[in-house]
Amino acid sequence: MKFSRLLSNRRTDAISKTSRVSFSLHRIAMILAIIVAAFPALVFAGAGITTSRLDHLLDRVQAHYRQTNSFEAKFSEELTSPGGIKRKRKGTLYYRKPGRMRWEFAAPDSETIVSDGTIVYSYQPDLNQVIETPVKQLLKSPGAVTFLLGFGDLRRDFKVSSPVTEQPDGLTHLILIPREGGNRTDVGLNKKNLNLISLQVIDAAGDSTFLRFRGWQENPVLADSLFNFTVPSGADIVRTPGAP
Repeated sequence: MKFSRLLSNRRTDAISKTSRVSFSLHRIAMILAIIVAAFPALVFAGAGITTSRLDHLLDRVQAHYRQTNSFEAKFSEELTSPGGIKRKRKGTLYYRKPGRMRWEFAAPDSETIVSDGTIVYSYQPDLNQVIETPVKQLLKSPGAVTFLLGFGDLRRDFKVSSPVTEQPDGLTHLILIPREGGNRTDVGLNKKNLNLISLQVIDAAGDSTFLRFRGWQENPVLADSLFNFTVPSGADIVRTPGAP
């Protein structure tokens, strides 16, 4: 009886962790789409900065991100629910156009998420399980997929404004709102070099994802092996619908 209860608890815990992985995958993929694609083609909607200043900022942002073909940065992640529950993690992010990424979350909450531009792989050592999800299925939006792969035109899909008052963190903040409805995203840029420093997404349920980046390296040479995922020996593979 005790063994059955223990086995049941382990299964429940595994299901919970698998759901958490899927949730994490979706949010991270959407966040990356914003990171790598939102800036080259933004249209500003006014608010706290004058139109002329917005136009000047837009020109600078466009020039900067058009020249950014790869980057590496340290990050910290904080998840908050309406009930106040927080989950904090940190790690390293690698990105290379088009659509290749690798998120390495550090212990004790280790996780590896890799995209080769077509499939996103998520591996958690504590489950010894790999989840394979097509990028198109993960984002569930043809437009978002093209953004992630570097071929999108966000000018027709996002409105961007600035806060009415200057924020105390000293960053240049922009507010992104999808034209067809969706989550509001607040991005904070370094005023001098326009690197992304902070990003916050709050969904309809009130769950918040806050990412902060540091140690930016622009256009580093990143090995192909970073974006090629090999399933660890003995790991279970879960393929979501649409996976090859």
